[in-house]
Amino acid sequence: MIELTETGIDGLDDILNGGIVNNSTTLVSGNPGAGKSILGLQYIYNGVEKFGEKGIFLSFEENAKDLQEAAESIGLDNWGQHVEDGNITVYDKQVLLRENDFSSSLELLLSELDNDNYERLVLDSLTMFKLFFETEREQRTYLLKFTDILAENDLTTLMTNEQGTVFPETDISLENFLTDGNIYLLQTPTDSGVNRYVWVAKMRKKNINTDIFPMEISEGGITVHQNASAFSMMSEDESPI
Repeated sequence: MIELTETGIDGLDDILNGGIVNNSTTLVSGNPGAGKSILGLQYIYNGVEKFGEKGIFLSFEENAKDLQEAAESIGLDNWGQHVEDGNITVYDKQVLLRENDFSSSLELLLSELDNDNYERLVLDSLTMFKLFFETEREQRTYLLKFTDILAENDLTTLMTNEQGTVFPETDISLENFLTDGNIYLLQTPTDSGVNRYVWVAKMRKKNINTDIFPMEISEGGITVHQNASAFSMMSEDESPI
C-alpha cells in the first residue's frame, strides 16, 4: 500500500486519487501569475490546519513578511500564528541568498531538519534556485542531491518552476525528469479575464487522472473543479490558445 500526503486543496486530491506519494518531490510549473506560490502556501498551511503536519517554506523570491501577507490575502488567516508557534518554518530570500552559496543554505536547512519533525516542504522557486549554479551539470547534481536529502528526511516536497510557454508540451526542462511528479498550472486569456486549469501529467508509483481540469483562485485559495476541460479532447497538433 502506497502512503499518500493529502494536499487539502479542494478538488486536487480527487484527481490525484488521494494525494501525493509520501517522501516524493513534485514539480509545480506554470506561467507567472498561474498560482504556483499560492498552491505552495496552501499545501504548507493545510498540512498544519487539517492534518497536524509541520512544514518548511523556502522562498528564493519573497521575504517572510510578504509571504504572510500573501497567505492572509487568500484567507490563510492563521499563517502568522503557525509561524510563531513553530508549526511552519520560513526561510526567505534574505536568509537563503545571504551567502550567495547553496552549500551554506543547505547546511542551514540540514540543521533545521535535525532538530524538528517536519512532513512537508515547499521550494519557491526552482527558477531562482538554479541561479546558484553556473552550468546545467551543477544544477542537476545539486538538485538530485537535494531531493535525495528531502526523501531521506521523510519530507513530501513541492517545487515551483517558471514555465516559459502557455502549454507545457513545448517547454520540457531537465527538472521535469528528475522529480517524481509533474503538475502544470495553465492560464489562457479571455475577453473577461483569465481561464485557469490544472494538469497532473505524471506521478510515479500511482495512477492519476491526466485530464485537464478547470480551477479558480478565490478566498481560501485554489479550487479545482471536476468537469474535465475541452483541452483534453484536443488532438495533439492543436494549440490550446
